[in-house]
Amino acid sequence: MSQDDPLQQNIRRSTGLHALKKIGAIVDESNRDDAAKSAALRWMLRYGWIVLLLIVAVLARLTGVY
Repeated sequence: MSQDDPLQQNIRRSTGLHALKKIGAIVDESNRDDAAKSAALRWMLRYGWIVLLLIVAVLARLTGVY
């Protein structure tokens, strides 16, 4: 079979498209993971200080400082 064989060209083309789809799925999953981590970090920065303040207030109350 030569390189000009249409069957070989179709096999290479379909194999390449399959590989690109797999790579695209991996990249999409990575992007979703990064977005989830970013959202969690944003939530912690936005509301974490309130939780920390409440914990400090409870500890101060329990130790008699406040």
